[in-house]
Amino acid sequence: MSAIDGVFPYRRTCNFIFATTIGNALEFFDFTVYSFVGVLISRLFFPSASATGQLLLVTATFGVGFLMRPIGGLVIGIYSDRCGRKAGLLLTIALMAFGSLLLGVAPTYHQAGIVSPILIVIARLLQGFSSGGEVGASTTLMLESAPSSRRGFYSSWQFASACLGVTLGALVTVALTAAMSTSSFENWGWRIPFLLGALIAPVGWYIRRSTEETLRPVDSGTKVIEPGQAPDRSTSSGKLWSAVSGILLVGGGITTSYTVTFFIPTYAIKQLDMPSSIALTAAVVCGFTGFIIAPLVGVISDIYGRKPLVVVARILTIAAIYPCLDWLNAEPGSFRLISVLVLLGILLALQMTPIITMIGEMFPRTNRVTSMSVVYGIGVSVFGGFAQFLNTWFIAVTGNRMAPAWYLSAILVASTLGLIGLRDRTHSSI
Repeated sequence: MSAIDGVFPYRRTCNFIFATTIGNALEFFDFTVYSFVGVLISRLFFPSASATGQLLLVTATFGVGFLMRPIGGLVIGIYSDRCGRKAGLLLTIALMAFGSLLLGVAPTYHQAGIVSPILIVIARLLQGFSSGGEVGASTTLMLESAPSSRRGFYSSWQFASACLGVTLGALVTVALTAAMSTSSFENWGWRIPFLLGALIAPVGWYIRRSTEETLRPVDSGTKVIEPGQAPDRSTSSGKLWSAVSGILLVGGGITTSYTVTFFIPTYAIKQLDMPSSIALTAAVVCGFTGFIIAPLVGVISDIYGRKPLVVVARILTIAAIYPCLDWLNAEPGSFRLISVLVLLGILLALQMTPIITMIGEMFPRTNRVTSMSVVYGIGVSVFGGFAQFLNTWFIAVTGNRMAPAWYLSAILVASTLGLIGLRDRTHSSI
């Protein structure tokens, strides 16, 4: 042990958590920026559509990247289960850097015509592909490195890093819009956050190189699985319900996440005519709340189990979402918006933190990354990827600003069925 390690006994743990979660933070940093400059991007890259059509197109482009998540989860998951979790993490962050760079340098429609929106779609597809493998590989590495009694705490940093990415993405956007003139920001300033993401990614790649690998020979009962061998998937053939349960749970959590974190601030701008600075500030507070709460939820889940927290969080979210939106609509203002996002952000952390841990604990070590990545990717794609698009569409079709509350409530009720018969492995060996 070095002298520094003696003075800072948790230094290695902090370095490990940073290395494994930086990719997830970068993903949500880019998503947050894209979400909040989406109205601007819609004008620059889809100028021929109507105002509503532009918003629908940009939210659809946001969602299309999620279609690649299951594919990326399968490809990168198999690679990680064969060659190591660290190898998968190095690949995902490299792909994320390229996707961010492409978003940052893509020419507008007036500069390149139809090539412009095509490049945006390619960038989102590439980011979706890399993100599909990121969560599975990083969560698996954390679960396998953690003491058995602290798996919830270790993996809680996955959600915490997402919240941190949201916070930083909103902060950077707020700072740029405040420091720059409107014309400068619209001409080139909006590109800066994506270019920053492209510059940060190589730092994460370098740090991840020193992370200790957890994929080692595993006694499967009949043979030893070495790194480089194909994982044995026979153990998952009888776990179809576990996979379906995982997809449902992830879908409900992700729908809540994208509704609270991304849609409601956009909703405040577009539907309630609130200043974008207030909406962005509220998003910063919401993201920071999740960052603080998630590790505490992880500790609680290690003591009391994952399932009870998910059930309580979803009941409270269903009970709160309609009154929150109704209260916000009655008298839009910064205090009400921030209060709504903080409350819903706490409930989001209460359900999403244990869900991420549960999904990783469901599957055997030899194909854990592949199984978790595919389940997580499908759940995100089917339920969460188009949450903003569907919420926007429901409001446009019904003319009812409360439609998102009914949509989220229905998704949470349906997805909670995934807990039926699902074993809580909190205190079990994985």
